[in-house]
Amino acid sequence: MTIEEASGPPIEVWPDNWQARRVFDAIATQWRLGMGGPTGLDYNVLYHKMDRMHLSGTEYDDLEAEIRVMEDAALTYMRRKQ
Repeated sequence: MTIEEASGPPIEVWPDNWQARRVFDAIATQWRLGMGGPTGLDYNVLYHKMDRMHLSGTEYDDLEAEIRVMEDAALTYMRRKQ
């Protein structure tokens, strides 16, 4: 991304989404790459990060699902045609 692409109007993060946002930001450099570019996050890194958070089973599953939504949106954005 260029600086111009990365900058834009500020977005509001709802309080219920802050934990997922913080985890996503923490692993933002951990993308798996293929011949066509990013294919997804490195889940080994994600799981390691989440394991250190001492989440309950439900919290773990919910956070993983939230990260998957963010991953899908990021991949869609990165794959868009210029």
